[in-house]
Amino acid sequence: MNTNFQTLMRQATELTQAGSLNEATAAIQRALHSTSADGATTAPTWAWPGASGPDNASVADSPLVLEDCAFEVDALVPAAGEFTSGSHTLGALTRRYKLYTPPSQGDQPMPLVVMLHGCTQNPDDFAAGTSMNQRAREQGFCVLYPEQSQEANPSRCWNWFKHNHQQRDSGEPALLASMTQSVIKQQGIDPRRVFIAGLSAGGAMAAIVAGAYPEIFAAVGVHSGLPTGAASNVAEALTVMKSGEPGMAMPGKGGRLGAAIKSPLRPQTSVPTIVFHGDHDTTVHPRNGEKVIAAVLGSGTAGPHVEQGVSARGRRYTRSTRRAEHGRVVTEHWLVHGAGHAWSGGSAEGSYTDGSGPDATREMLRFFFEQQV
Repeated sequence: MNTNFQTLMRQATELTQAGSLNEATAAIQRALHSTSADGATTAPTWAWPGASGPDNASVADSPLVLEDCAFEVDALVPAAGEFTSGSHTLGALTRRYKLYTPPSQGDQPMPLVVMLHGCTQNPDDFAAGTSMNQRAREQGFCVLYPEQSQEANPSRCWNWFKHNHQQRDSGEPALLASMTQSVIKQQGIDPRRVFIAGLSAGGAMAAIVAGAYPEIFAAVGVHSGLPTGAASNVAEALTVMKSGEPGMAMPGKGGRLGAAIKSPLRPQTSVPTIVFHGDHDTTVHPRNGEKVIAAVLGSGTAGPHVEQGVSARGRRYTRSTRRAEHGRVVTEHWLVHGAGHAWSGGSAEGSYTDGSGPDATREMLRFFFEQQV
């Protein structure tokens, strides 16, 4: 081992002990480079005990081993948090979930964001597409991703269109509320800062759950979703998804067209709501986003404040906000021009994303953290 390498690694150790992690990492990189430049036939080997590399290692109280030298460090890279699996049962229903917990944030209880994926998605896909775990690590909150089972719905859609999954103490809303309360207790979550969001079918179910359990959820985000009670079976769901309007009942043999499907059910209690919807969405008509907002508004809200904007990547949008009598914003509606059925500002690592923005993850979190139960 050359002398320059040993000197640089001693510097890295001293920098680590002083808490200068970025500088320590740079010193290690220089050491590796110097070894290669001095004519080594192979790059020096390193190891994190119990792991295959530094990106997935737990480095607390573990030595960095480089060739035949070990250097005791507390951490060389920021901890990534944990993404663990679990399951929750309520009555006859059981659903799996994944839970992201960030590195320790001290003694203060953290917020919780519940994320409901869309059809054909799963927690890993949804986490990747929304980049919610990265934001949670940066801002210090937990993220719960319930997973719909293929047995409950062949396309893994949340069953927002079935009457037995549209109200309090029934079906999937009851299970999701119970799962959330269980995580609140297990993780010591701040109960005043619990939020729920979803995409498409997940957005529709998020609206149902938030309206049915306003004592749990301080705000809700609905991306490309539908209002509560917009349909009560698959045929009605397809109609309202395509047109944004209730359809007509199908005639029976020798019968006639039935009466129009009833208007969307109003949630038991409205909670602050932020909506994102692309105006070129051909899967869920953007009129549904307008109706999600309409279902929240009461007689005490003022008219909308409307502003036009352009994302950093050139995507135009219209943002409409409404305030209650006390002045607090109760709804935000983001109509994203030219966007289809995809998470606005999302990462290409997940499905159903549009990286052109605006950033729905960032804006939902901003809106959420302005609210509390």
